Amino acid sequence: MPIAGDLGWNLDELIERMWEYLDLIRVYTKPKGKDPDYEQPVIIQRIRSTVEDFCNKIHRNMVKDFRYAMVWGTSVKFNPQKVGK
Repeated sequence: MPIAGDLGWNLDELIERMWEYLDLIRVYTKPKGKDPDYEQPVIIQRIRSTVEDFCNKIHRNMVKDFRYAMVWGTSVKFNPQKVGK
């Protein structure tokens, strides 16, 4: 795949392939009673994509006080689904 940074050739394809190669996913947060934050997703590896891993990515003390999370998306049986760690 030819890439030219100064001409802007295939940069979108390069970024997409990097996401696939590194096996990264975006997790969007939604505070209760507010709209989702689509501007600053939390980036985590797919192999470390549990709720506990997500909490550790935000702050390591968050896991101690964690009770549950509401999850939307294709990884749950129904939207939203209440999940633990």
